[in-house]
Amino acid sequence: MFDVTALGEVLIDFTAYGENPQTGMALFERNPGGAPANVVAAVSRLGGKTAFIGKVGQDMHGAFLKETLEQIGIDTRGLCVDASAFTTLAFVSLDSTGERVFSFARKPGADTCLRAEDVPEELLSDSRILHFGSLSMTDEPACNATRYAVEQAKKQGAIISYDPNDRPLLWDSRERAQNVMRSVLPLVDVLKISDEETLLMSGEADPEAASNRLLEQGIGCVVVTLGAKGALVRTAAQPDKVQIVPGFRSQVADTTGAGDSFWGGFLYQIAQSGKHPSQLPSEEAAEFVRFGNAVASLCVEKRGAIPAMPTMEQVQARLEGKA
Repeated sequence: MFDVTALGEVLIDFTAYGENPQTGMALFERNPGGAPANVVAAVSRLGGKTAFIGKVGQDMHGAFLKETLEQIGIDTRGLCVDASAFTTLAFVSLDSTGERVFSFARKPGADTCLRAEDVPEELLSDSRILHFGSLSMTDEPACNATRYAVEQAKKQGAIISYDPNDRPLLWDSRERAQNVMRSVLPLVDVLKISDEETLLMSGEADPEAASNRLLEQGIGCVVVTLGAKGALVRTAAQPDKVQIVPGFRSQVADTTGAGDSFWGGFLYQIAQSGKHPSQLPSEEAAEFVRFGNAVASLCVEKRGAIPAMPTMEQVQARLEGKA
């Protein structure tokens, strides 16, 4: 049984890395990434059992990504290699605070070419949690494959985890983005959104109001990340209790993968607890958020996403104030 299986994009983050001193041209560092892949990378580094479902091109980048996932113990039987599409690339520049600005090479990218028949049934039935995001729903056939996988996993009793991870550049309109991103909410058991996505996903801008609105739609646990302020969590078991859990101080080098590492830590704790998100008492959910905050605080201290995911020993040291 896998603790977490993720479906969606695995791609190359080309992250700005200064300039060539001789020519003045910008240099970019190749890092493995993609939000769902980042999440299971975090879980795997913590000691969880993970798998990934997605598609890469039959090219140097696809081979690198497959090798990277396997090196950290992620099962890749669901990672398809497509000779007709190129591995998706994301160029990421960082501002003075470490925040990201994206540009995508994805017309189409291999990740958008995943088909329902590419999804291994055994991964869906053998996973405690199936995690996905919205980028796999921007284009067909990946949108249909995503819905199919989520519906099948739900029928098999898996917990459905969703992080919309809004990237406006990849949608043809904000109206379509909103409609598609919200359309899967009835299937979702545990949801992570940022404070910038509350209005998009719920119709409420305020994080507390948004979390309440989303619980009313049947979601068992809602987490709203609040940047440097930490995160808010609310559960169906105690809907009247809102917990805001502060983050940890970090020496920020690169925020790429911060939210994904946080969510990987949170999902790892859910998998270990054996509880459904709707059964989580407020205090326990807050402890899971604190754990996720510690994971994220370590991730942002290194460059890249997957290469920056911390080990359990590092997280425990951060939780205990030793690192």
